[in-house]
Amino acid sequence: MSDEKDVARLKEEAARRAVTYVEDGMIVGLGTGSTARFMIAALGERVKNEGLRIEAIATSEASDVQARELGIPMTDFAAHSVFDIGIDGADEVERGTLELVKGLGGALLREKIVASACRRFVVIVDESKLVDRLGTHAPLPVEVVPWGWERAARLLAETGAQAAKPRMVRDKLFVTDNSNLILDCHYPGIDDPAALSRAILAITGVVDHGLFLGMTSEVLVAGTGGVQRLVP
Repeated sequence: MSDEKDVARLKEEAARRAVTYVEDGMIVGLGTGSTARFMIAALGERVKNEGLRIEAIATSEASDVQARELGIPMTDFAAHSVFDIGIDGADEVERGTLELVKGLGGALLREKIVASACRRFVVIVDESKLVDRLGTHAPLPVEVVPWGWERAARLLAETGAQAAKPRMVRDKLFVTDNSNLILDCHYPGIDDPAALSRAILAITGVVDHGLFLGMTSEVLVAGTGGVQRLVP
């Protein structure tokens, strides 16, 4: 089995464990990304095979399309302001604090809106996403309005980012579902995430960033020894 297949198997294990938390009548926040796709697929199986009665809200157009194709009933913020549970992946999870870096899938703003509305926010990852300090492996995505993004990039460099580069897809600027851009900021480790959060949000033109602080209820980590549950 290749490393890629091993990682996919671990992601699916964590996703399937998280889906067991979902009960009849719940309103569920659906994450975005490779691990979330496994979760949505597993949730769709429960809806089809068990008659699980839920409603869900997706954090991206891609997740919304997948959920609808699987027959998961969808809802929105016009109908609900609070959700019972949200399940999503992460790009980095800091050991101990369980603070997160998210957004490499390009959906950080909607992911954060949904996570903040959930009574319980469950994060599903494979063991490679655990780090001793945020910023160790993944860049920090920052969503910015398109007009004047170059100025925002320069100001982000003043917060300590060694590089703040616009995300590109096939030689074109990546555009989020909210019609914004993503600047991937490379920090040499983030010692004070809360202070960095404040500094980034003080920049005019920044919409939000991929630091998810104080939001995690628990993390399900899939590794060679099975799925481990971590709590703050």
